[in-house]
Amino acid sequence: MSGEEEENAAELKIGDDFLKAKCLMNCEVALILEHKYEQLQQMSDDPMNQVSQVFEKSLQYVKRFSRYKNPDAVRQVREILSRYQLAEFELCVLGNLCPETVEEAIAMVPSIKVGLFRHLVWPFYLRLLLIRSVYSDNEINSGDKQIN
Repeated sequence: MSGEEEENAAELKIGDDFLKAKCLMNCEVALILEHKYEQLQQMSDDPMNQVSQVFEKSLQYVKRFSRYKNPDAVRQVREILSRYQLAEFELCVLGNLCPETVEEAIAMVPSIKVGLFRHLVWPFYLRLLLIRSVYSDNEINSGDKQIN
C-alpha cells in the first residue's frame, strides 16, 4: 500500500501485509492456547510457576468471546466461510461476531460485496448459526456431528 493511500477497513484497504496474513477467529486462538496451556501444565513441576498472567488473561479473553467451543464446530465454520471469496479479515469478523441478518453482516463488514453476500454466501452462512446451536456449550464433544 502506498504511503499516500489511507487505510480503510470498510473498503478492505488494510495494507498488503494484512491482506496476505492468515487471520484466526477467537475460537481458533482459544483452541491453540488451551492446547499450549495443557502442555505447560504437564511440563511444569511447580503449579504456581506454569503460565504468565498475560497468557492466562489472553486465554480467558478468547474463551469468553469465542462463539464456537467444540473443535469440530470451529473446523466447520472455517471450512464453510472459506468456500467464498472473503478476505481473511472478513472471514474472521463474520466468524467472531456471527451476525444474524444480512444487513447486520454488511454493517459489521462493509467491505463484503452486498449482492454476492446476500445471494451466495448468506444461505450458507445460516449453516454457521445452525452449527452454533448444534454445538452448544452443553453438548458432549462426541465428534459425530457434521453440517454440510
